[in-house]
Amino acid sequence: MLGPETLSTPPQSPLVPVLPAYIPPDVDMDVVLAEVAADGVSAAPADESGLQRVVADAQQQGIDLKVVVIDTNPPIDTPLRDIATVVAQSHPDATVLVLSPSFAGTHSQVFDRVTLEAGEDLAKTGNPVQSAQNFVDQLNTPDFPWTGLTIVLTVGVLLAAVLTRMLQVRAKSADAPKPQADTASADS
Repeated sequence: MLGPETLSTPPQSPLVPVLPAYIPPDVDMDVVLAEVAADGVSAAPADESGLQRVVADAQQQGIDLKVVVIDTNPPIDTPLRDIATVVAQSHPDATVLVLSPSFAGTHSQVFDRVTLEAGEDLAKTGNPVQSAQNFVDQLNTPDFPWTGLTIVLTVGVLLAAVLTRMLQVRAKSADAPKPQADTASADS
Protein backbone atom coordinates (compact mmCIF):
# COMPACT_ATOMS: atom_id res chain seq x y z
CA MET A 1 0.00 0.00 0.00
CA LEU A 2 1.20 3.44 -0.85
CA GLY A 3 0.87 6.14 1.72
CA PRO A 4 1.83 9.75 1.99
CA GLU A 5 5.53 10.36 1.68
CA THR A 6 7.37 12.67 3.96
CA LEU A 7 10.46 14.43 2.81
CA SER A 8 13.05 15.06 5.38
CA THR A 9 15.75 17.67 5.07
CA PRO A 10 19.28 16.56 5.80
CA PRO A 11 20.62 17.77 9.13
CA GLN A 12 22.96 20.74 9.01
CA SER A 13 26.55 19.83 9.72
CA PRO A 14 28.22 21.80 12.52
CA LEU A 15 31.49 21.58 10.57
CA VAL A 16 30.31 23.80 7.73
CA PRO A 17 31.09 27.43 8.49
CA VAL A 18 28.47 30.09 7.98
CA LEU A 19 29.16 31.76 4.68
CA PRO A 20 30.40 34.17 3.43
CA ALA A 21 33.19 34.38 6.00
CA TYR A 22 35.11 31.65 7.73
CA ILE A 23 37.61 32.84 10.27
CA PRO A 24 39.88 30.10 11.65
CA PRO A 25 39.14 29.45 15.34
CA ASP A 26 42.71 30.31 16.39
CA VAL A 27 42.38 33.87 15.00
CA ASP A 28 40.98 36.41 17.47
CA MET A 29 39.52 39.06 15.19
CA ASP A 30 39.04 41.53 18.05
CA VAL A 31 42.79 41.47 18.72
CA VAL A 32 43.60 41.63 15.00
CA LEU A 33 41.33 44.64 14.47
CA ALA A 34 42.76 46.46 17.49
CA GLU A 35 46.37 45.87 16.39
CA VAL A 36 45.65 46.92 12.79
CA ALA A 37 43.88 50.06 14.04
CA ALA A 38 46.92 50.93 16.15
CA ASP A 39 49.70 50.69 13.56
CA GLY A 40 48.43 48.91 10.43
CA VAL A 41 50.01 45.57 11.37
CA SER A 42 48.90 42.51 13.30
CA ALA A 43 51.79 40.06 13.54
CA ALA A 44 54.19 38.31 15.86
CA PRO A 45 56.52 40.73 17.70
CA ALA A 46 59.54 39.45 15.73
CA ASP A 47 57.98 40.61 12.43
CA GLU A 48 56.17 43.70 13.69
CA SER A 49 58.88 46.34 13.08
CA GLY A 50 59.78 45.05 9.61
CA LEU A 51 56.15 45.01 8.57
CA GLN A 52 55.61 48.50 9.97
CA ARG A 53 58.46 49.70 7.69
CA VAL A 54 56.79 48.07 4.69
CA VAL A 55 53.46 49.68 5.62
CA ALA A 56 55.15 53.10 6.02
CA ASP A 57 56.95 52.74 2.67
CA ALA A 58 53.67 51.76 1.01
CA GLN A 59 52.01 54.81 2.56
CA GLN A 60 54.68 57.04 0.99
CA GLN A 61 53.83 55.45 -2.35
CA GLY A 62 50.14 56.24 -1.88
CA ILE A 63 49.05 52.76 -0.77
CA ASP A 64 47.08 52.47 2.47
CA LEU A 65 48.33 48.98 3.39
CA LYS A 66 47.23 46.88 6.33
CA VAL A 67 49.03 43.59 7.04
CA VAL A 68 47.84 40.65 9.14
CA VAL A 69 50.03 37.60 9.76
CA ILE A 70 48.59 34.43 11.26
CA ASP A 71 50.80 31.68 12.63
CA THR A 72 49.15 28.62 11.09
CA ASN A 73 47.87 27.69 7.66
CA PRO A 74 44.14 27.18 7.31
CA PRO A 75 43.10 24.10 5.28
CA ILE A 76 42.71 26.32 2.18
CA ASP A 77 43.61 29.93 1.44
CA THR A 78 40.02 31.28 1.32
CA PRO A 79 39.86 32.12 5.05
CA LEU A 80 42.73 34.57 4.55
CA ARG A 81 40.62 36.53 2.08
CA ASP A 82 37.75 36.40 4.58
CA ILE A 83 40.02 37.86 7.29
CA ALA A 84 41.13 40.57 4.84
CA THR A 85 37.48 41.38 4.10
CA VAL A 86 36.65 41.74 7.79
CA VAL A 87 39.64 44.05 8.33
CA ALA A 88 38.65 46.05 5.23
CA GLN A 89 35.21 46.68 6.72
CA SER A 90 36.96 48.78 9.38
CA HIS A 91 39.37 50.33 6.85
CA PRO A 92 37.38 50.62 3.60
CA ASP A 93 40.04 52.55 1.65
CA ALA A 94 42.86 50.22 2.66
CA THR A 95 44.45 47.37 0.77
CA VAL A 96 44.63 44.46 3.20
CA LEU A 97 47.18 41.65 2.96
CA VAL A 98 46.78 38.56 5.17
CA LEU A 99 49.63 36.07 5.32
CA SER A 100 50.06 32.60 6.76
CA PRO A 101 53.18 30.44 6.39
CA SER A 102 52.12 29.16 2.93
CA PHE A 103 49.14 31.26 1.82
CA ALA A 104 48.16 34.85 1.14
CA GLY A 105 44.78 36.56 0.92
CA THR A 106 43.86 40.13 0.05
CA HIS A 107 41.07 42.66 -0.17
CA SER A 108 41.08 46.07 -1.80
CA GLN A 109 38.68 48.60 -3.25
CA VAL A 110 41.63 50.32 -4.97
CA PHE A 111 43.33 47.49 -6.88
CA ASP A 112 41.68 45.00 -9.20
CA ARG A 113 41.58 41.29 -8.41
CA VAL A 114 44.15 40.40 -11.10
CA THR A 115 46.72 42.73 -9.58
CA LEU A 116 45.95 41.49 -6.06
CA GLU A 117 46.31 37.85 -7.07
CA ALA A 118 49.59 38.55 -8.85
CA GLY A 119 50.78 40.15 -5.61
CA GLU A 120 49.51 37.18 -3.60
CA ASP A 121 51.57 34.83 -5.76
CA LEU A 122 54.72 36.79 -4.91
CA ALA A 123 53.76 37.03 -1.23
CA LYS A 124 54.07 33.31 -0.53
CA THR A 125 57.69 33.25 0.65
CA GLY A 126 57.26 32.10 4.24
CA ASN A 127 58.95 35.32 5.42
CA PRO A 128 56.20 37.86 6.29
CA VAL A 129 58.36 40.96 5.81
CA GLN A 130 59.70 39.82 2.43
CA SER A 131 56.23 38.66 1.41
CA ALA A 132 54.69 42.04 2.23
CA GLN A 133 57.47 43.85 0.35
CA ASN A 134 56.99 41.60 -2.70
CA PHE A 135 53.26 42.33 -2.56
CA VAL A 136 53.79 46.11 -2.49
CA ASP A 137 56.34 45.87 -5.31
CA GLN A 138 53.79 44.01 -7.45
CA LEU A 139 51.15 46.66 -6.75
CA ASN A 140 53.57 49.26 -8.09
CA THR A 141 54.49 47.27 -11.19
CA PRO A 142 52.83 48.70 -14.29
CA ASP A 143 50.35 46.41 -15.99
CA PHE A 144 51.08 45.10 -19.46
CA PRO A 145 49.08 47.18 -21.96
CA TRP A 146 46.79 44.37 -23.11
CA THR A 147 44.30 46.78 -24.67
CA GLY A 148 46.96 48.33 -26.88
CA LEU A 149 48.28 44.93 -27.90
CA THR A 150 44.76 43.75 -28.73
CA ILE A 151 44.11 46.80 -30.91
CA VAL A 152 47.43 46.41 -32.77
CA LEU A 153 46.83 42.70 -33.37
CA THR A 154 43.25 43.29 -34.53
CA VAL A 155 44.32 45.99 -36.99
CA GLY A 156 47.19 43.76 -38.18
CA VAL A 157 44.84 40.83 -38.83
CA LEU A 158 42.39 43.12 -40.64
CA LEU A 159 45.15 44.54 -42.86
CA ALA A 160 46.45 41.04 -43.58
CA ALA A 161 42.94 39.91 -44.59
CA VAL A 162 42.46 42.91 -46.89
CA LEU A 163 45.90 42.44 -48.46
CA THR A 164 45.26 38.71 -48.95
CA ARG A 165 41.94 39.43 -50.66
CA MET A 166 43.55 42.03 -52.93
CA LEU A 167 46.24 39.54 -53.94
CA GLN A 168 43.59 36.87 -54.60
CA VAL A 169 41.66 39.23 -56.89
CA ARG A 170 44.85 40.24 -58.71
CA ALA A 171 45.92 36.61 -59.18
CA LYS A 172 42.47 35.64 -60.45
CA SER A 173 42.45 38.45 -63.00
CA ALA A 174 45.98 37.56 -64.18
CA ASP A 175 45.00 33.89 -64.65
CA ALA A 176 41.77 34.65 -66.51
CA PRO A 177 42.04 33.94 -70.26
CA LYS A 178 42.15 37.10 -72.34
CA PRO A 179 39.48 37.39 -75.01
CA GLN A 180 41.05 36.89 -78.42
CA ALA A 181 39.82 38.61 -81.52
CA ASP A 182 37.56 36.52 -83.69
CA THR A 183 40.02 35.02 -86.20
CA ALA A 184 37.28 33.87 -88.53
CA SER A 185 36.07 37.40 -89.19
CA ALA A 186 39.64 38.66 -89.63
CA ASP A 187 40.36 36.08 -92.39
CA SER A 188 37.48 37.05 -94.58
